Amino acid sequence: MDVTVLPPFIEMATWLIQEKNLVIYVQANVLEDQDLLDHIGYDVIKGKLKTFKECDELSDKIDFIICLGGDGTLLYASSLFQEGSIPPVMAFNLGSLGFLTPFDFQEFKESIESLLQGQVAVTLRSRLKCLVLDSFESNTNGLHQERKLEATKEKDKKKADPNNMRFKCQVLNEAVIDRGPSPYLSNLDLYLDGRIVTTVQGDGLIISTPTGSTAYAAAAGATMLHPNVPAILVTPICPHTLSFRPIVVPAGVELKVVVPEDARHTAWVALDGKNRQELQKGWCVRITTSVFPVASVCRIDQVTDWFDSLVECMHWNTRQRQKDFKKRSLKSNTSTSSVTSSETE
Repeated sequence: MDVTVLPPFIEMATWLIQEKNLVIYVQANVLEDQDLLDHIGYDVIKGKLKTFKECDELSDKIDFIICLGGDGTLLYASSLFQEGSIPPVMAFNLGSLGFLTPFDFQEFKESIESLLQGQVAVTLRSRLKCLVLDSFESNTNGLHQERKLEATKEKDKKKADPNNMRFKCQVLNEAVIDRGPSPYLSNLDLYLDGRIVTTVQGDGLIISTPTGSTAYAAAAGATMLHPNVPAILVTPICPHTLSFRPIVVPAGVELKVVVPEDARHTAWVALDGKNRQELQKGWCVRITTSVFPVASVCRIDQVTDWFDSLVECMHWNTRQRQKDFKKRSLKSNTSTSSVTSSETE
């Protein structure tokens, strides 16, 4: 645990336990942190914290989540809930950028009180369900039939995974498929709803949510989308063609990124910056919008929070304001008068 987070964590945990009589869950390895054990205020809450492991089912235990840190803390909290709904998340900015963490820790008592009383707005941030498959079959005819079957099984929450699945993950920001350590261009086939759309030749491809549009995708030239927009962004990384621009597709489509058999090299995939693994020739990544979004608590409201983050974190459209002609004319006249007066003297 970052030592700068220890004092805020202990202060907040003490208040939640003693004043609000709430049960607090922390990850098991947190209680083994030596800096926490050595902290003078830890004895007050020691023995009152409950623990969990990454593999535990938390949806039925947790009523709301509090994040102390940067954007990565919120991404990690999202990754803990892979197979079910996510409780509302209130994120306090103790990190570097803080685009997804709008709350000020100095006002944590007032903020949490508003949450407990239900007097807050919530932004539903969509996630992407990503499956790494070790084989690929183009199936345009049976796609809609397959979708209906998946929707039925999703209701039971016991949907069987494909037999050719190697890995699955739900991401809040993006899935990145790139060339990895290879010196060759990535050669990737992109399918939308079972139909091939294009072949990507470049450093790779970013498939992102609207939340992820202000992360890696923004650095690669994608447009920035408000998290309420139901969409998926497809952004090439350094494409070897001038005409390959980022695109936005509806949230309801299914995307597949395939490493073709005739590619010069394998590719690599990273999911929210983690779980990086190699994609062999013939493998694919199947991406759909998840039915389990992240409920992010707003500091003010859905629109204000987003624009405040754009301006404060990215200095979006920050520029010195142009002066009007009247003020410029007055200044010009004053300068002319001074020159004339000096010449007269």
